[in-house]
Amino acid sequence: MQQANRRTRCRACAREELLPVVDLGYSPIANELPLAESDPKPEPRFPLEVVFCPRCAMVQLAHDAPDLFPDDYPYYSSFSDALLEHSAAHVENLITARGLGADSFVVEVASNDGYLLRSFIDGGVPSLGIDAAPGPVAAAREAGVESICGFFGRELAAQVREERGPADVIIANNVLAHVPDLDDFVGGLALLISDDGVITIENPGVRDLIRHREFDTIYHEHYCYLSCLSVRALVETHGLHLQHVDYFPDMHGGTLRWWVGRADTNTSEADAFLSGELDLGMDRHQFYASFGDAIDENREGLRTLLRGLRESGATIAGYGAAAKGATLLNTVGLGTDVVEFVVDRNVHKQGRLMPGTRQPIVDPSVILDRQPDYLLLLAWNFREEIMAQQAEYAARGGRFIVPVPTPQVVEDAG
Repeated sequence: MQQANRRTRCRACAREELLPVVDLGYSPIANELPLAESDPKPEPRFPLEVVFCPRCAMVQLAHDAPDLFPDDYPYYSSFSDALLEHSAAHVENLITARGLGADSFVVEVASNDGYLLRSFIDGGVPSLGIDAAPGPVAAAREAGVESICGFFGRELAAQVREERGPADVIIANNVLAHVPDLDDFVGGLALLISDDGVITIENPGVRDLIRHREFDTIYHEHYCYLSCLSVRALVETHGLHLQHVDYFPDMHGGTLRWWVGRADTNTSEADAFLSGELDLGMDRHQFYASFGDAIDENREGLRTLLRGLRESGATIAGYGAAAKGATLLNTVGLGTDVVEFVVDRNVHKQGRLMPGTRQPIVDPSVILDRQPDYLLLLAWNFREEIMAQQAEYAARGGRFIVPVPTPQVVEDAG
C-alpha cells in the first residue's frame, strides 16, 4: 500500500517544530480521476494536514502523497476563457514593458498545453515551455510551442542555459505551490534568469484562503500556501529579491503575482503588501490558528443546505471537475446521493469519475438535457464565466450554489 511521507522540516527554510493549522483528514488525490469503467474499489486516501513555519511564515502540507503527476494528468489550461484572457494580458504587458522581441528568450515553467506561450510566439518572441505532464506537453507541441517534458530544477535550468543562454523572462504560474523541493526549484530560477531579467510567479494567496474560508483549495498537489512574506524569505535565500506585487482578487479566489529579480529594488506596492501582512500578523501562528473552526462551520453549513434540498426532492449537479471540487466533495462528504453528476468542458476529464465520491464527469450539454434544480459551483473561482455560459439553464429556472466563503444560493452572476 502506498504511504504518504510526513515532513519534519519546513519545505522552505528547513526549520523543525512546525505548528498545526488544520487537519482535513484523509482524501484521495484530487486530479487522479478514475475511468468510468474502472475497478469500483475506492481510491487510496492520504493525509491532508496543513502546518505553519514560524521562522519563514510558510504555510504548507505536513505530508507528501505519492504519484501526483501521472502520464494521464488531466488538467489542461486552455479550457478556461478567463485564464486565457488573464494570461494574454500579462504577455502583452511583458512584451511592451520589457521591450521583448526576436532577440529575447522567454521560459515558462509549468507551461501546460502552451496556453500562455502561444501569445509570445504570436508576438514574435522566442519561447520555451517546461512541464512535467506528458499529455499537456504533447498538446503544446502540437500547437507549435517548443516544450520540454520534465521537472524543473537546477539540473534542467543548467541544461537550458547552456543550450539557449539565460532567460530574459521566466513565468511560473500556479506552480510554486505545487513544488515539493522549493530549494531546487527556486535555485533553478536563479540559475536560469539573466542579470537584468524578471521572474513572475503567480499563485493564490494564503490571506484570501484564510479570510474567505477557501478550504477546498487545499489538496495534495498544493504543497504550499503562499504569502508575500514567505515568498520574499524564500527567494532571498537564492540571491533574488521581491520587487513588485500585483493582486487579482477575482482570479482563483484571490491571486498574487510576485515580480522577482536580482536587483534589490522594490516598489511601493510591494512594501504595502508586506507591511499589510505584518499588520495582520501573518508572520505569526495566531493568524491561522482558528482556521479549522471556520472550515468546520462552512462544511457543516454546506452539508446541511445540500442534504436539505435533496430531502425536499431537489436535484443537484456539480460544475467543474476541478481539484478543489474533489477536496470539497470528499471533505464535506457529498456522494452521488447528494450531487448526482459533475460537468466539465475539459474533454480529457469527461468519461471519468470524481475521485472518492465517484460522480460521473460529463459534457456541460448534459445540464440542459437533465435540468437539475441546482448547480453546485465546484469551480467557484470561475463563477461569472460559468454563470454566463449557463444563462439558458438559469432562464429555465436553474439555480446556482456557491460554496465559499459561506454557502449561498444565487440566481445570477450579480
